[in-house]
Amino acid sequence: MTQALEIVITTPVVSFRNPLYSGLQVGLPCPPPSTVGGLLAAAAGSWDRVPEPTRFAMSFRAAGSGTDLETYHPLGSRGASTNITIKDRDFLALTTLTVWLTEDLSLWERALRRPVWPLRLGRSQDLAAARTRRTGLVPGPGAQGHAIVPDDLPRATGTRMRLTTAIAHDRSRTKWDGYRYSAAGSDTRIDTGLVTADGQAIALLPPVHPVQLTTAP
Repeated sequence: MTQALEIVITTPVVSFRNPLYSGLQVGLPCPPPSTVGGLLAAAAGSWDRVPEPTRFAMSFRAAGSGTDLETYHPLGSRGASTNITIKDRDFLALTTLTVWLTEDLSLWERALRRPVWPLRLGRSQDLAAARTRRTGLVPGPGAQGHAIVPDDLPRATGTRMRLTTAIAHDRSRTKWDGYRYSAAGSDTRIDTGLVTADGQAIALLPPVHPVQLTTAP
Protein backbone atom coordinates (compact mmCIF):
# COMPACT_ATOMS: atom_id res chain seq x y z
CA MET A 1 0.00 0.00 0.00
CA THR A 2 1.21 3.50 -0.87
CA GLN A 3 0.73 6.19 1.75
CA ALA A 4 -0.72 9.45 0.44
CA LEU A 5 -1.93 12.78 1.74
CA GLU A 6 -5.43 13.69 0.59
CA ILE A 7 -6.16 17.43 0.60
CA VAL A 8 -9.76 18.59 0.18
CA ILE A 9 -10.03 22.26 -0.82
CA THR A 10 -13.44 23.93 -0.88
CA THR A 11 -14.50 27.35 -2.12
CA PRO A 12 -17.80 29.25 -2.41
CA VAL A 13 -16.85 30.65 -5.84
CA VAL A 14 -13.88 30.42 -8.22
CA SER A 15 -12.99 31.58 -11.71
CA PHE A 16 -10.25 30.16 -13.92
CA ARG A 17 -9.59 32.34 -16.94
CA ASN A 18 -8.53 30.56 -20.10
CA PRO A 19 -5.27 32.30 -21.14
CA LEU A 20 -5.63 31.04 -24.73
CA TYR A 21 -8.23 33.79 -25.31
CA SER A 22 -6.41 37.11 -25.12
CA GLY A 23 -8.62 40.03 -24.15
CA LEU A 24 -11.60 37.81 -23.32
CA GLN A 25 -12.81 36.41 -20.00
CA VAL A 26 -13.45 32.80 -21.06
CA GLY A 27 -13.60 30.42 -18.09
CA LEU A 28 -12.11 26.94 -17.74
CA PRO A 29 -14.22 24.11 -16.22
CA CYS A 30 -11.41 23.09 -13.85
CA PRO A 31 -8.18 24.54 -12.44
CA PRO A 32 -4.96 24.13 -14.44
CA PRO A 33 -2.21 22.17 -12.65
CA SER A 34 -0.13 25.37 -12.43
CA THR A 35 -2.90 27.02 -10.39
CA VAL A 36 -2.96 24.14 -7.90
CA GLY A 37 0.84 24.24 -7.75
CA GLY A 38 0.64 27.93 -6.91
CA LEU A 39 -1.79 27.21 -4.08
CA LEU A 40 0.62 24.63 -2.64
CA ALA A 41 3.53 27.07 -2.97
CA ALA A 42 1.51 29.73 -1.13
CA ALA A 43 0.84 27.27 1.69
CA ALA A 44 4.55 26.39 1.91
CA GLY A 45 5.63 30.03 1.77
CA SER A 46 7.36 30.15 -1.63
CA TRP A 47 8.46 27.94 -4.49
CA ASP A 48 11.89 27.72 -2.79
CA ARG A 49 10.20 25.56 -0.12
CA VAL A 50 8.53 23.22 -2.63
CA PRO A 51 10.53 20.11 -3.63
CA GLU A 52 11.29 20.37 -7.34
CA PRO A 53 9.95 16.89 -8.28
CA THR A 54 6.57 17.54 -6.59
CA ARG A 55 3.71 15.85 -8.47
CA PHE A 56 0.07 15.35 -7.53
CA ALA A 57 -3.18 13.88 -8.74
CA MET A 58 -6.40 15.89 -8.56
CA SER A 59 -10.14 15.81 -9.09
CA PHE A 60 -12.52 18.75 -9.22
CA ARG A 61 -16.24 19.29 -9.14
CA ALA A 62 -18.56 22.30 -8.98
CA ALA A 63 -22.18 22.38 -7.82
CA GLY A 64 -23.07 25.26 -10.12
CA SER A 65 -21.84 27.89 -12.56
CA GLY A 66 -22.80 31.30 -13.82
CA THR A 67 -21.68 34.59 -15.32
CA ASP A 68 -21.26 37.92 -13.59
CA LEU A 69 -19.33 41.12 -14.22
CA GLU A 70 -15.75 41.99 -13.39
CA THR A 71 -13.58 45.05 -13.85
CA TYR A 72 -11.04 44.26 -16.56
CA HIS A 73 -7.58 45.87 -16.47
CA PRO A 74 -5.87 45.24 -19.83
CA LEU A 75 -2.07 45.34 -19.96
CA GLY A 76 -0.58 48.09 -22.12
CA SER A 77 2.90 48.93 -23.32
CA ARG A 78 5.11 50.85 -20.91
CA GLY A 79 3.98 54.43 -20.62
CA ALA A 80 0.76 53.85 -22.54
CA SER A 81 -2.63 54.29 -20.96
CA THR A 82 -5.20 51.49 -21.06
CA ASN A 83 -8.94 51.58 -20.95
CA ILE A 84 -10.39 49.85 -17.89
CA THR A 85 -13.71 48.28 -18.75
CA ILE A 86 -16.36 45.85 -17.50
CA LYS A 87 -16.59 42.32 -18.94
CA ASP A 88 -18.56 39.16 -18.37
CA ARG A 89 -16.82 36.63 -16.13
CA ASP A 90 -17.55 32.91 -16.00
CA PHE A 91 -17.49 31.49 -12.48
CA LEU A 92 -18.02 28.17 -10.70
CA ALA A 93 -19.81 27.83 -7.35
CA LEU A 94 -19.48 25.54 -4.32
CA THR A 95 -16.41 23.76 -5.64
CA THR A 96 -14.42 20.86 -4.22
CA LEU A 97 -10.85 20.23 -5.32
CA THR A 98 -9.21 17.04 -4.05
CA VAL A 99 -5.44 16.67 -4.33
CA TRP A 100 -3.39 13.55 -3.62
CA LEU A 101 0.34 13.77 -2.86
CA THR A 102 2.52 10.68 -2.46
CA GLU A 103 5.82 12.35 -1.45
CA ASP A 104 6.85 14.69 1.39
CA LEU A 105 3.62 14.03 3.29
CA SER A 106 4.76 15.60 6.57
CA LEU A 107 5.88 18.76 4.78
CA TRP A 108 2.46 19.23 3.18
CA GLU A 109 0.57 18.35 6.35
CA ARG A 110 2.43 21.14 8.17
CA ALA A 111 2.03 23.59 5.30
CA LEU A 112 -1.73 23.07 4.99
CA ARG A 113 -2.26 23.14 8.76
CA ARG A 114 -0.66 26.60 9.03
CA PRO A 115 -0.36 28.15 5.53
CA VAL A 116 2.21 30.93 5.23
CA TRP A 117 -0.01 32.87 2.80
CA PRO A 118 -3.81 32.85 2.52
CA LEU A 119 -5.07 29.98 0.36
CA ARG A 120 -6.63 31.21 -2.88
CA LEU A 121 -7.91 29.26 -5.85
CA GLY A 122 -8.38 30.99 -9.18
CA ARG A 123 -8.63 34.77 -8.77
CA SER A 124 -6.74 36.58 -6.03
CA GLN A 125 -9.98 37.29 -4.15
CA ASP A 126 -11.29 33.68 -4.21
CA LEU A 127 -10.34 32.38 -0.78
CA ALA A 128 -10.24 28.62 -0.13
CA ALA A 129 -10.39 26.31 2.88
CA ALA A 130 -8.40 23.07 3.14
CA ARG A 131 -8.35 19.95 5.28
CA THR A 132 -6.01 16.97 5.07
CA ARG A 133 -5.93 13.30 5.98
CA ARG A 134 -3.58 10.38 5.44
CA THR A 135 -4.93 7.66 3.21
CA GLY A 136 -3.74 4.47 1.56
CA LEU A 137 -3.55 3.83 -2.20
CA VAL A 138 -3.49 0.35 -3.66
CA PRO A 139 -2.39 -0.92 -7.10
CA GLY A 140 -5.04 -1.37 -9.76
CA PRO A 141 -7.42 0.39 -12.15
CA GLY A 142 -10.16 2.74 -10.97
CA ALA A 143 -12.87 5.15 -12.09
CA GLN A 144 -11.86 8.35 -13.86
CA GLY A 145 -14.66 10.22 -12.11
CA HIS A 146 -13.95 13.97 -11.92
CA ALA A 147 -10.18 13.59 -12.20
CA ILE A 148 -8.04 15.79 -14.44
CA VAL A 149 -5.80 13.32 -16.28
CA PRO A 150 -3.14 13.46 -19.04
CA ASP A 151 -4.82 13.28 -22.44
CA ASP A 152 -2.55 10.45 -23.61
CA LEU A 153 -3.78 8.16 -20.83
CA PRO A 154 -5.36 5.09 -22.50
CA ARG A 155 -9.19 5.00 -22.34
CA ALA A 156 -9.42 8.47 -20.73
CA THR A 157 -12.53 10.41 -21.74
CA GLY A 158 -13.88 13.95 -21.36
CA THR A 159 -13.05 17.31 -22.87
CA ARG A 160 -9.51 17.57 -24.23
CA MET A 161 -7.82 20.80 -23.11
CA ARG A 162 -4.48 22.55 -23.23
CA LEU A 163 -3.71 23.68 -19.69
CA THR A 164 -0.73 25.37 -18.08
CA THR A 165 1.43 22.91 -16.16
CA ALA A 166 4.16 25.29 -14.98
CA ILE A 167 4.93 29.01 -15.26
CA ALA A 168 8.41 30.50 -14.92
CA HIS A 169 9.18 32.66 -11.89
CA ASP A 170 9.31 35.78 -14.08
CA ARG A 171 6.31 34.55 -16.14
CA SER A 172 8.41 34.69 -19.32
CA ARG A 173 7.84 31.01 -20.16
CA THR A 174 4.91 28.63 -19.79
CA LYS A 175 4.76 24.86 -20.06
CA TRP A 176 1.53 23.60 -21.64
CA ASP A 177 0.28 20.02 -21.67
CA GLY A 178 -2.79 18.16 -22.86
CA TYR A 179 -5.37 17.00 -20.31
CA ARG A 180 -8.83 15.47 -20.22
CA TYR A 181 -11.63 16.33 -17.82
CA SER A 182 -15.29 15.36 -17.58
CA ALA A 183 -17.24 17.99 -15.62
CA ALA A 184 -20.17 15.58 -15.25
CA GLY A 185 -17.90 12.75 -14.11
CA SER A 186 -16.91 9.66 -16.06
CA ASP A 187 -17.59 6.01 -15.26
CA THR A 188 -14.71 4.93 -17.49
CA ARG A 189 -12.18 2.71 -15.76
CA ILE A 190 -8.59 3.73 -16.33
CA ASP A 191 -5.36 2.14 -15.17
CA THR A 192 -3.06 4.72 -13.61
CA GLY A 193 -1.33 2.24 -11.31
CA LEU A 194 -2.93 3.47 -8.06
CA VAL A 195 -6.49 3.70 -6.76
CA THR A 196 -8.15 4.94 -3.55
CA ALA A 197 -10.20 2.69 -1.25
CA ASP A 198 -13.41 4.04 -2.83
CA GLY A 199 -12.23 3.33 -6.37
CA GLN A 200 -10.93 6.73 -7.55
CA ALA A 201 -8.05 6.33 -10.01
CA ILE A 202 -4.98 8.36 -9.03
CA ALA A 203 -3.30 9.87 -12.09
CA LEU A 204 -0.16 11.75 -11.11
CA LEU A 205 0.30 14.84 -13.31
CA PRO A 206 3.61 16.26 -14.59
CA PRO A 207 5.78 18.30 -12.17
CA VAL A 208 4.59 21.89 -11.73
CA HIS A 209 7.71 23.52 -10.25
CA PRO A 210 8.82 26.58 -12.26
CA VAL A 211 12.49 25.65 -11.93
CA GLN A 212 12.06 23.24 -14.86
CA LEU A 213 11.56 26.26 -17.13
CA THR A 214 14.84 27.85 -16.12
CA THR A 215 16.98 24.73 -16.56
CA ALA A 216 15.42 23.35 -19.75
CA PRO A 217 17.37 24.07 -22.98
